[in-house]
Amino acid sequence: MKGLTDKQTAVLAFIRQRMEAGLPCPSHRDIAEHFGYASSFAAGCHVRALITKRALQAEPGKPRSLHVPQQRERRATMEVPIYGSIPAGLAEDREQESEGCIAVDVEELQLRPTARTFALRVRGDSMIGVGILDGDLVLLENGGDPRPGQIVAALIDGQSTLKTFLLKGRKPFLRAENPKYPDLIPAADLMIQGVFRALIRKAK
Repeated sequence: MKGLTDKQTAVLAFIRQRMEAGLPCPSHRDIAEHFGYASSFAAGCHVRALITKRALQAEPGKPRSLHVPQQRERRATMEVPIYGSIPAGLAEDREQESEGCIAVDVEELQLRPTARTFALRVRGDSMIGVGILDGDLVLLENGGDPRPGQIVAALIDGQSTLKTFLLKGRKPFLRAENPKYPDLIPAADLMIQGVFRALIRKAK
């Protein structure tokens, strides 16, 4: 929609208010009387300008057929980088490579991504117990320490994996959500690369 003048905006608001109140669409004379124009000609000029700018719609040859087109609601989206895939099975040696970005619907996921948010594509079935399947995209956030029970992307002894973070005493370990996979206990190093925030599954 092209920009409207102050007078055109006022005329459009008057028409919208009348129609939202359930009253008939105002005529050019009604508009002229409301705004104190000397004749209905000026009102007609504003209406035609609003139609040209697509702020109003009208059916040709039908008086009082004006209506305000419905505006499509624009949902807030944000771009999140996809850094390759992550095993949801046995941990693997793997370098992450960027696969571009995915547009995230902030409202649908009830998530507001930050500069630390990233996505990984899941490979394997070790997290099916919490509904994370092979081929899903998981959104994670880097930074901060995970709480026990949170799902994490982790580097354990140099190998990457997606698992549930837990503590036994004060010692951390990773648990699969599929009984056919063993717990992963770090021999030396455990680095948390990101904490799970949301899941995206594309329809097949």
